[in-house]
Amino acid sequence: MSTFMGLETSKRGLFTQQSALYTTGHNISNANTLGYSRQRVNMEATAGHPGVGLGAGTMPGFLGTGVTAGSIQRIRDSFVDHQFRQESNKLGYWESKSQAVSQMEDVLAEPSKYGLQQSLSDFWASLNDLAVNPENSGARTVVIRRGETVADSFNHMHKSLSDIQTNLGKEISITTDEVNSIFQQITELNEQIAKVEPNGYLPNDLYDARDRLVDQLSAILPIEVSYDPSGGRAPAIAEGSITIRVKTNNGSIEVLKGTSFNKMTVNGANAEGNPTGAITGFKFGSQPLLVNNMVNTGEMKSLVESYGYDDGIGIKGMYPDMMNDLNKMAKAFAENFNEVHKKGTDSNGVQGEDFFVNDLDNPVEFTAKNIKVSDILLKTPNKLAASDSAENIGNGEIGNGNNAKDLAGVQFLTTVGLEGSTIQSFYQSVIGRLGVEGRQATSNMINSGTLLGAVENRRASISSVSLDEEMTDMIRFQQAYNASARMITVVDETLDKIINGMGVVGR
Repeated sequence: MSTFMGLETSKRGLFTQQSALYTTGHNISNANTLGYSRQRVNMEATAGHPGVGLGAGTMPGFLGTGVTAGSIQRIRDSFVDHQFRQESNKLGYWESKSQAVSQMEDVLAEPSKYGLQQSLSDFWASLNDLAVNPENSGARTVVIRRGETVADSFNHMHKSLSDIQTNLGKEISITTDEVNSIFQQITELNEQIAKVEPNGYLPNDLYDARDRLVDQLSAILPIEVSYDPSGGRAPAIAEGSITIRVKTNNGSIEVLKGTSFNKMTVNGANAEGNPTGAITGFKFGSQPLLVNNMVNTGEMKSLVESYGYDDGIGIKGMYPDMMNDLNKMAKAFAENFNEVHKKGTDSNGVQGEDFFVNDLDNPVEFTAKNIKVSDILLKTPNKLAASDSAENIGNGEIGNGNNAKDLAGVQFLTTVGLEGSTIQSFYQSVIGRLGVEGRQATSNMINSGTLLGAVENRRASISSVSLDEEMTDMIRFQQAYNASARMITVVDETLDKIINGMGVVGR
C-alpha cells in the first residue's frame, strides 16, 4: 500500500466537501426563488482497499479509501406533489366559480336601493298613488317614469351580464392559449433534460422549472403525470421526460409526451374569445373532449360552466341560466301588465294600448334586453289607462282609478311561465338561489384554499430552503473540508520525513 494513498483519500475528502459547500451556497442563493427545491450532495464511501478478486493483494483489514459525491439530488416528495396538484385543481375551480358569482351579484345588486326589486316596489307604489289621484298628471308621469326605470333595470342587467359572459369567453380563449404555452415550455424542458441525463447528470434546476409549469397546469385542468427514462448513463434517480394526460369521465387523454404535444382548441368560441355560441367542448389535436366528459374540477371547467355550454339537449350555464330567468320574468311582467292596461281607459275615455313594447324593428318576444316603455306614453302621459274598463264608462266613471288598482295588482298574479310564481316571488327565488350558490362557492374556495395551504406547508417543510439548516451545514462541511486539508498536511509531512529524512543518520 502506497503512502501516497493518504493524499488521494484526503483529496477526495476535499473535493467532496467542496461540492457540498458549493451546493449549500446554491441553496442559500435560491432561498427566495419561487419553486426552488433544496439540493443535497449524496456522499458515498469509495471502494475499499484492497479490491476484490483473485489478483487482489492481501493485507490485514480492509482499508477505506475516502468519499465521493455520488450525485447532487433535489429534495422532493412525489406523493406530496400529487396531493398539491389535486388540491390546486379544486381551488382553481372554486376560485373561478366564486369570482363569476361575485360579478353576477354585483350586477343584480340585491338587496339594494337601486336594484330591480326596489324599482318594481317603487313602480307598484306609484300605481297605488295613481289609483288615489287618477286625475293628477304628475302621478301619471311618476308611474311612467318608474316603469321606465324598471325597463332600464332589465336592460342594464342583461347588458352587464352579457358583457361579463363575453369576457368569460375571452378568458376561456386566453386560458387555452396559456395551456398551450405551458405545453410548449414543458416539451422544451423535456428536450433539455433528455440531453443532460444520459451523460450521468441530474438537471435539478430544470426539474424545478418543469414542476412549476406542471403546478400551473394543474390549477387549470385535471391532469395525470408519468415519467419516461432517458436511457444512456442516466442515474437511477433521474426523472426522465414527462408525459401528461388530461383526466376525463371516460378515462384520460394523452396531451403531451416527450418533445411533442397536442394543441388545445375551443369549440364554440372564435380566436378572440368572443362568443359565437355556447361551448360544446375542446380538442387536443384531433382528440375531442366534450363538456359532458370534463371532470368537475379545474379553472377551465368552472369558466365553461359560467360562460355556458351546449350539452346536446340545450344551452346551460350560470350566465345563460340567469339571463334566461330574467327574460322569462321580463316577458311575464310586460305581457301581464299590458293585458290589464289594455282593459282600462285613459283620461279621455280611450281604451288603453300597450304600456311596454319591445324592439319595434324586430318584433320578437319580450326579453330583458328589449323591454321598454312605449314612446307614446312617454310623450303623452294622459294616455295611461288608469280608469275603469270601457264597459263601465257609461256609468260616468271616466277618470276613476280602478284600473290603476288592477295594474298594481299585477304584482300578485301568478304566471305559468314563472313556474306558478308571482313576478316578485320569482325574482326573490332567483336571488335566493344565487345567494346559496355564492355562499357555496365561497365556502368551498376557503376550504380548498385551507387544504392547499396545509399541503403547501408540508411540501415547503420538505423542499424549501431553511437558512438556519443551510448555515449549520455550511459550518459542518467547512469543518470537514478543513480537516481533510489538515490531513493532507500531515501526510505531506510524513512523506517529507520519508523522502528527505530517511537514510541520513550519522551524517
